[in-house]
Amino acid sequence: MTTFDLQPRLANALVRIEPLAAADFEALYAVARDPGIWEQHPNPDRHRREVFETFFRGAIESRGALLVFDAVSGALIGSSRYYDLDAAAGTVAIGYTFIDRAHWGRGHNRALKTLMLDHAYGQVERVLFHVGERNLRSRRAMEKLGAVLIGQAPIAYHGEPAKLNVIYAIDKAAWAASPARSP
Repeated sequence: MTTFDLQPRLANALVRIEPLAAADFEALYAVARDPGIWEQHPNPDRHRREVFETFFRGAIESRGALLVFDAVSGALIGSSRYYDLDAAAGTVAIGYTFIDRAHWGRGHNRALKTLMLDHAYGQVERVLFHVGERNLRSRRAMEKLGAVLIGQAPIAYHGEPAKLNVIYAIDKAAWAASPARSP
């Protein structure tokens, strides 16, 4: 198995992703400071600067965080990351995703996840997603991608107390056959 690139540079018609760097804090916080983005998240205060600083530190320390840009305008619209890579088990998680509300419902999240899933399946057989139990928007998005609910567990986000999350999975073979694969 070759080394999994946790911070690839990838693009499609709707989004472009690039590695997150420490110098990106202010630009990313400008997107994240909208309270509406976080209203269903396990930590709805992440729009507050001091809370987002902890989130951002975790993103940098993960070495798998990505910036998400609108491919047409070039505007920064959010972030996502790969984490919990387990090469022996053939799994990686995708999550910590947020997108500017102006880009909700326009296919950007699906395009982002399609890029990330296609990249992941070059190295792993299964991708996991941890979603806040009450985050109905994200849960619906997972189901539209063809993810299957496989359980629940308390998840401690970097520097935050554990909160109940549901766990979804998409296996490589299911993704290859999925009509949801097209952005």
